[in-house]
Amino acid sequence: MHRIFQERPEILSPVFGVLGIAFPEKAAVYAIGTDVTEARPLARHIATVLRIGPSDGEDFLLAVEAQERRDTKKESSWPYYISYLQAKYGLPVLLLVVCRDRATTKWATGPFSCGTRGWIAQMTYPLVVGPDNLPVITDPRTAAEKPAMAVFSALAHANSPHIDAILDALGRALAGMDWNAASYFFQFLDSAFGDTPAGDKWRDIVTFVNYFPGRGTVMEKAYLEGEARGEAKAILRFLEARGVSVPQEARDRIEGCTDLDLLNRWLDRTPHVQSVDELFAEDAAPAADRTET
Repeated sequence: MHRIFQERPEILSPVFGVLGIAFPEKAAVYAIGTDVTEARPLARHIATVLRIGPSDGEDFLLAVEAQERRDTKKESSWPYYISYLQAKYGLPVLLLVVCRDRATTKWATGPFSCGTRGWIAQMTYPLVVGPDNLPVITDPRTAAEKPAMAVFSALAHANSPHIDAILDALGRALAGMDWNAASYFFQFLDSAFGDTPAGDKWRDIVTFVNYFPGRGTVMEKAYLEGEARGEAKAILRFLEARGVSVPQEARDRIEGCTDLDLLNRWLDRTPHVQSVDELFAEDAAPAADRTET
């Protein structure tokens, strides 16, 4: 969830608005590592942690979790997340939980206390959004203006009769959005819905909206990017297996290439080259010839 919030932190404002909390209009957002493990083999991970740097106040951390159902283990792990992050970064921490149904929302609001014999040592109050405080967004224009709100609305109302209309509006909004943002939101909902009726509906909508090839559509670009990553990974593996040294600059060039034809040529050469210079040489030669001419 990091990239889109880093690039467009303002999309969080409407979500905080429904909670009655002012979110800074101008803020720098940085991704924070989500592993809060201190000792193995115990492993704990938060879905997303962002460092918010408001232009008019102190920095704080925002941890985001999506919660499908009541889980009593979270009553102890959520306080742990908050305490760990505060101790590690020395900053205030807010926990935002996105729920899909009213029962889970009611439970997730807590508060969750740690204490005994009449004394409370610690109390945790998550910020919670769910069906009761997130609006049903079925207007494509509103979904385009408030994409994070629309996505959270889809998650919160996944089990309601309105979900088809919500997803239809969101699909239309994505069709006109920036590729990076649209790709992020598509993948996030695809992962969050999983193998559910809402997930099937969402994949059908995105496939239909982005059916026509050669248009730079979400599905097409996602497919091509996936193909490119697979080709690049294969090239690096073959070179490694043959003992060919790959400097970081060359690795970045291979992993960053999105030209499938070029990647295929490199892949064909991997069994024969003795160095990465040989891998790239034949592609550099024509350009050199043109320069000399």
